[in-house]
Amino acid sequence: MADAVNLCCNSQRFSYSFLTSLSSSLNSCHRALPPNQTRLQKSSVSVSVSVSVSVSDFCSVSGGVPIAFKRRRQFGKFKVCATVTETEPPKWWERSAGPNMIDIHSTQEFLTALSEAGERLVIVEFYGTWCASCKALFPKLCRTAQEHPEILFLKVNFDENKPMCKSLNVKVLPYFHFYRGADGQLESFSCSLAKFQKIKDAISLHNTDRCSIGPPRGIGDLNLEGLTSSKEKLSESPAT
Repeated sequence: MADAVNLCCNSQRFSYSFLTSLSSSLNSCHRALPPNQTRLQKSSVSVSVSVSVSVSDFCSVSGGVPIAFKRRRQFGKFKVCATVTETEPPKWWERSAGPNMIDIHSTQEFLTALSEAGERLVIVEFYGTWCASCKALFPKLCRTAQEHPEILFLKVNFDENKPMCKSLNVKVLPYFHFYRGADGQLESFSCSLAKFQKIKDAISLHNTDRCSIGPPRGIGDLNLEGLTSSKEKLSESPAT
């Protein structure tokens, strides 16, 4: 009769050092990323770690010497995913000082903004994205808009609205128009950063309490209703 064999297996416990070793492996994977990885618009890094542990189990045979043997156990895979997202900041002409600074993209938007302004003072800036003087002046114009939330600031891109700008006699950039209620256009002038005091003086002169009789005149005698910008013409052209 065969001898009965009794197997008594002692299970092994994971120590704290195993978790510490796993954490160190993940950190080394993070440090191995190339330095220019964070300059990508959106990048995803996936690290997969497989952990295998060899455990020695001791089995005793009745009447004999304990025999040790090893068996390999795979306890699982750990997957770490990291996403690095970096949003591109807006271009200088796309920034806004607040709700009282509006971008104008068409002739109709320009006329509507003047009509809805009522008795508010309206300052129109004609600019070009390629204009270095416009770029240098713009941060100070934004600060002025924040200091005067009662004034409406309109930004007109010259390249997007060339027919309208030419009809308004805009020949140099940056160029400014001042409008208010029934008084219509108050004045217009070119201005650089070095001469920004001209804008402050015009604000002090025209941004006073007053009562006007009659509807807003807007651009006065000029008729812009029939003008369309290059962007409007593109949107109105039939699809081929």
